[in-house]
Amino acid sequence: MRKLLVVVDYQNDFIDGSLGFPGAEKLAGEIAQLIKVFKEEREDVIFTLDTHENNYVETTEGHYLPVSHCKKGEKGWELHPEIKKLVGDSLVFEKPTFGSAALGQYLEKHHYDEIYLCGLVSDICVFTNAIIAKTFSSPYAKIKVIRKATSSFDLAMQEKSFDVLKHLHIEII
Repeated sequence: MRKLLVVVDYQNDFIDGSLGFPGAEKLAGEIAQLIKVFKEEREDVIFTLDTHENNYVETTEGHYLPVSHCKKGEKGWELHPEIKKLVGDSLVFEKPTFGSAALGQYLEKHHYDEIYLCGLVSDICVFTNAIIAKTFSSPYAKIKVIRKATSSFDLAMQEKSFDVLKHLHIEII
């Protein structure tokens, strides 16, 4: 059985930077432990990075969320230090918007029995990439979001998005 862990956007700007929120920093230990377990079991781990340029506020996302964040090369764009040191030779996909097209393309070519997602933000980028995983994976693949390794600044919206994911046969574990 092939398993994959996708660590979504566990970047400084979502933890304690321009879009940070209380409690986001507490996920570091849980995410680090998941990465270590997957790597010890010789399973794959992929990281996504929300990646923006100086023209971010001119994009559609920037019109709705006019807060500069995750500018490539800046501290806020980097992964949390504890997580960054665990990347090793894992794939890292930069993405200019919520979902990663590169992740979808990768999953279309590489088949996994189970795909687990964690990171930030649960009701935005984790949500979107879980749907991408469902869309581009085998119809037999099980997609799972790890509740204790994701969070949001809006916990009510998180629960609503978890309900939608469950409706799409994505497990919340």
